[in-house]
Amino acid sequence: MNELAYLKDLVIILAFAVVVVAVFHRLKLPAIAGFILSGLLVGPEGLGLINDAHKVEVLAEIGVALLLFGIGSELPLSKLQRLWKLAAVGGVLQVGLSALVSFAVCRAAGIEDRAAVIIGFVVALSSTALVLRGLQQRGEVDAPHGRLILGILVFQDFAVVPIMLVLPLLVGASIETGAFALTLAKSAGLVVVILLLAMLIVPRVLKLVARTRQRQLFILAVFVICLGTAWLVTQSGASLAIGAFLAGLVVAGSEYRHQALADMISFREVFASLFFVSIGMLLSPAAILDNLVTITAILGGILLGKALIVFVTAFVMRMPLRVSLIAALALAQVGEFSFILLHAIKGTGLITPSLESSLISAAILSMFITPFLMSYGPRLAAGLGRFHHLSRLLEIHTAQEAPDAVCKTCDHVIVAGYGFAGRELSHTLDQHNVPYVVVDLNIENVRRASKETGNAVYGDITSEEVLRHLGIQNARELVLLVNDPTAAEHAVRIARSLAPDLFILARTHYLLDIKRLLSVGADEVIPAEREAAVQVATQLLKRHSVDAPLISAQAEHIRGHTEDNGH
Repeated sequence: MNELAYLKDLVIILAFAVVVVAVFHRLKLPAIAGFILSGLLVGPEGLGLINDAHKVEVLAEIGVALLLFGIGSELPLSKLQRLWKLAAVGGVLQVGLSALVSFAVCRAAGIEDRAAVIIGFVVALSSTALVLRGLQQRGEVDAPHGRLILGILVFQDFAVVPIMLVLPLLVGASIETGAFALTLAKSAGLVVVILLLAMLIVPRVLKLVARTRQRQLFILAVFVICLGTAWLVTQSGASLAIGAFLAGLVVAGSEYRHQALADMISFREVFASLFFVSIGMLLSPAAILDNLVTITAILGGILLGKALIVFVTAFVMRMPLRVSLIAALALAQVGEFSFILLHAIKGTGLITPSLESSLISAAILSMFITPFLMSYGPRLAAGLGRFHHLSRLLEIHTAQEAPDAVCKTCDHVIVAGYGFAGRELSHTLDQHNVPYVVVDLNIENVRRASKETGNAVYGDITSEEVLRHLGIQNARELVLLVNDPTAAEHAVRIARSLAPDLFILARTHYLLDIKRLLSVGADEVIPAEREAAVQVATQLLKRHSVDAPLISAQAEHIRGHTEDNGH
């Protein structure tokens, strides 16, 4: 009967989640907020349909593990190398400043030192599961603000391990400094050994399993690698979620990572949804009403304080205004690892029950608000960008510093983004003596473009002032090759208002973006999805010896069909 009761709870949770998230989708509200609200409704403090939250927490922990495994598997070593500076500098500044400011505020409020340190750690961490889920849904992981956010989150995830090891000292356990250092060294050594063994064994295991061509066996092997490596890492004192993240990093170095990720998506989505539902089940409307002033003060302090700290961190790292603001709003909440820290000190008496309850309520509410902040962040950033003096102060090294020749050039092409497509386009324009200027938010791309073309500036393409300095009113074409769909939309809208006759060509990843970009003024939108479909069909038809005119006709048919779908 217990198994059937467990199944009943699961059906109730998923049924409520389907209904609530469907309503939220209709209202154009974030799905994650819908999951949290579903948890509140079915939980013991809501309608009381689920009274044992512990059952859900077990599944939710697996969900977080699978989610972080997926995130880790999308971070091959090459991408981590590009993120290390953002993680090292941004992570240290954000975590350090957040913990220090929280500690100072707690001490000013009369909270004793050890409790203030723990609260500082709790507040410093953000939600990897929540924020990266939002970035992935919006296609912004590779955007400039996405890279900054990911770098800081990666540092936070690794920082949890030493924080967990410090907790025994804070709760009063008698641990000598030497013993603590030895424990820390052993833990680090264990993690390194496990990862090295995994890197040597996992690719071989996946290769052997892949040769069987049994999809079920491959899925089972991926589950064993994910949860097995995660469990082994927990023996060092780290959490299951961190272990799963490290397991994902191991799989990321394998040639089978794409298949592993594809096979895990369905399981990951279901279990991760349970995590957000479990967070909602911790909310108590009665407790919020009883301590409304305290919870509101804590919530406001968390959101405003962390947002300001992340903004300052981005400023110190010489990030532009748009990137700084979007990252600040995305990382302003308290994360899932914070609940792990609070659970670890439960019963020690360091934090009073009333303060702990208020802190948990404020943390959950901050997570509920975050999807809305992430949705409206780009609009706020666009509005803030109109304050030119502020933009000039914060956007160090922008197009304003470009030579006068850039501003006075006529009939030139503005190439926004210097990734692979931007680089190839620039070289093509060079070969045909077409004047152009490259603009990018990635300083490494700007340095490469300056070295290779001599016509590159650092700037935010969504800034009206940057576009004016690039000579938008005298330009012939604007080509948008950025990985941020929201930024592309804002750039098109502003460029069209400044230069009504300008030809605007935008590249996007998905067909769904076509209609939106055309509606704000783009002349032509090229979705990567469509061109991939054209290339796949073309290559296969060539192998079947189909005549070239028929292949061309089929390619045009696909383009026309996808344009109809996009419109």
